[in-house]
Amino acid sequence: MSKSKLAAVITGGVVVACVAFVVFLFVIKALWAWTVPDLFPEAVKQGLVAATISWGTAAKLAIFVAILAGLGKGAHVHISGRETRKPE
Repeated sequence: MSKSKLAAVITGGVVVACVAFVVFLFVIKALWAWTVPDLFPEAVKQGLVAATISWGTAAKLAIFVAILAGLGKGAHVHISGRETRKPE
C-alpha cells in the first residue's frame, strides 16, 4: 500500500471515529434529557439533578462508561473456548 493510500485510510478512520464520538455524545444527551426528568421529577424541580447536561458532561459520562466497560471486559479469562472467572 502506498503512503498516500495509507494516509487517506488513517485520515478516514480518524474522521469516522470523531463522527461516531459526536453521535454517541448526542445519544447520551438525548437519553439524559428524555429519562432523568421523568425518573426524578422532584429532584429536578428542586435543582438536585440537572434536567439537561452539557456537551462536556456528556463527554465525561461517555469516558466513564467506556472505562467501566473496559474494566468489565477484563474480568474474564478465555481458555480454550470456555469463559472462566479470574482467580482472586
